Amino acid sequence: MRLYPDKLDAQLNKELLPVFLVSSDDPLLQREACDTIRLACREQGYTERQVFHVERSFDWNAVREASASLSLFAEKRILELNMPGGKPGDAGAKVLLEYLERPAEDTLLLIIVPRLDGSTLKTRWAKGLLDSPVCGFVQIPVIGAEQLPGWLGQRLAQKGLTADAEVLQFISDRVEGNLLAAAQEIEKLVLLTDATHLDMEIVQQSIADSARYDIFTLTDAMLAGDRVRSLRILSGLRSEGNDVPVILWALAREIRQLATLAAQVEQGQSVSQATSRVWPANRKPLVQRALQRQHSSHWNQLLQSAQLIDEQAKGQLAGDPWLGLQQILLNF
Repeated sequence: MRLYPDKLDAQLNKELLPVFLVSSDDPLLQREACDTIRLACREQGYTERQVFHVERSFDWNAVREASASLSLFAEKRILELNMPGGKPGDAGAKVLLEYLERPAEDTLLLIIVPRLDGSTLKTRWAKGLLDSPVCGFVQIPVIGAEQLPGWLGQRLAQKGLTADAEVLQFISDRVEGNLLAAAQEIEKLVLLTDATHLDMEIVQQSIADSARYDIFTLTDAMLAGDRVRSLRILSGLRSEGNDVPVILWALAREIRQLATLAAQVEQGQSVSQATSRVWPANRKPLVQRALQRQHSSHWNQLLQSAQLIDEQAKGQLAGDPWLGLQQILLNF
């Protein structure tokens, strides 16, 4: 059965189910949910823990044998199954479905996977876990830039602290995309101040610039048409010592793809057909929205601008290539 993340504590207080599946692409949120389950187990006498890491050559018989055997000291135990690939394969699916039919006594099976996409959720093993009354299926969404200030406010409230919206946005900008850094900054604020309300002066004095800037975050912001965020990430990349040619390569690759796809749409294909091979799948909506904003001529003009920036970066043409990158992001 599906458990929403904010209902996990209530379920653990009510009943420890035989199986929990925790799915998320955010390592901090996933780890904390798993820690909450482990703590509830310890409080109810689960003292033994056996961990399996599912890799390419993993032998699923080890899980079957562990679930069938008695605890070494006849105590309650946790069987922990880490599946970083998110898919158990045919052999693993069979073992998991068998386990749901007859869960081991005095045992809790904790399955840890990345976020399961729509197609995976339709597979027999995933549907079996989702629909089973003995399994708690916890899928934790990633906290996006828009939700991050609210998440920070809740996190501070847990520590007995409050902050104005301006302060929360400032912290959010500094730790963009990095919840682990955000949690660390909050812990540091707790240690460094006796105040219960955080103003801008307190935060600016103590917080570090832990934003996780990377080129792929920049291209996603560009595709989304978010000018402010795009320019902020570009500034962060520049301050971290990234070179213009590397950034330009990533931007030009996206623009070149859009020029090709836009030409296909103008030749009669639907946007859905033209983007059917866009990978990874979670970027497809960004590409589709970008295609709906402009025609192929626009993307070709941006490619010409990219060529000029390349010449500037190589010293073959006068001008500041960083200003050129900014202009591309604004024109996108």
